Amino acid sequence: MDFSLSEEQTMLSDSIARFINTDYDFEKRQAIAASDAGFSSEMWQTFAELGWTAVPFSEADGGLDGGPVELMLVMEQFGRGLVVEPYLANIVLAGGVLKRVANTTQKSQWLSPIIEGKLHAALAFAEPQSRFNLADIATTASKDGDSYVLNGRKAFVLNGNSADMLIIPARTSGDRMDESGITLFAVPADTPGLRRQAYATVDGLHAAEVILEDIRVDADNVLGEPEQGYATLASVIDEATLAICAEAMGIAQTMQDKTVEYAKIRMQFGVPISSFQALQHRMVDTAMLCEQSRSLLYWCVMLNVAEDAGASRAISALKYQIGSAGIKVGREAVQIHGGMGVTWELDVAHYFKRLTAIDVMFGNADYHLDRFIALE
Repeated sequence: MDFSLSEEQTMLSDSIARFINTDYDFEKRQAIAASDAGFSSEMWQTFAELGWTAVPFSEADGGLDGGPVELMLVMEQFGRGLVVEPYLANIVLAGGVLKRVANTTQKSQWLSPIIEGKLHAALAFAEPQSRFNLADIATTASKDGDSYVLNGRKAFVLNGNSADMLIIPARTSGDRMDESGITLFAVPADTPGLRRQAYATVDGLHAAEVILEDIRVDADNVLGEPEQGYATLASVIDEATLAICAEAMGIAQTMQDKTVEYAKIRMQFGVPISSFQALQHRMVDTAMLCEQSRSLLYWCVMLNVAEDAGASRAISALKYQIGSAGIKVGREAVQIHGGMGVTWELDVAHYFKRLTAIDVMFGNADYHLDRFIALE
């Protein structure tokens, strides 16, 4: 299997890496994360001008026709820089739904402005009781003439505090756990009856709880076929899971590199701690875990490029690896740095927070191990 990158893919990765190195250092990232919005509108517009927001969309939709490889390259560099701008929420999640099922009018209204960086969106797929089950939707949508009336509550909506439009999966028929009967709605954030409770997350991002009380949505705002939304959700979450695994790979490799470099300059008993055999063994172990995870990431990406039938199962294998090996790399990095490894001022602590958050996002290691077995 050929893992070499094309010239265009190399240019994409290199351009983001240079931007991270020169324009998005840790101090700037911390200042942005501490702002009210949790991200920089100016920085987001720069992402759009550089074409990064257009990467995973087709040329027909105004994108760059990128696929899993290009998305991996973007997210791995974003992980390396601990980027807090809502790329996952806007481009991968909300944009992922729109590019799959939105009609031409809906794409013009919502997807094109997202690609241009002019509109923020969010996918409100989780509910307080649903945990990792995408089909567990208690939010209801009742037909009323030419519109629908929605009631329910959505949890942990990434970018939900800043979104101009939210994609709301709601149940139009069936029982709470049924995969059928789920309809996707595009809901403007200023719709009467829609309330948001925003909060910051432990990893420096922002999210919101969304409460829907008799909100009225026009039938033209239905995305895709009514009651057939589950398959779209599953496909989008698979792509998003692959994306955050690539981000986690960038984080884990950065933590490994920073730990090795720190061990070379940290003196103890008159010598660098890198000379201690016990620490050498631990750093070799984490280096091996990074290489194993990267190999699995490449394999998973290539299966998705080929649209292989086993791609979803491979994503669960990768998420399990990231959730176990990645956390091990993070813990060792923190421990070898000592007490300063958990301080607010050191970037290693923030890398570990993001890695820990990724572990539970879209299903933790245990969930994906069970899913991997079930898909066999």
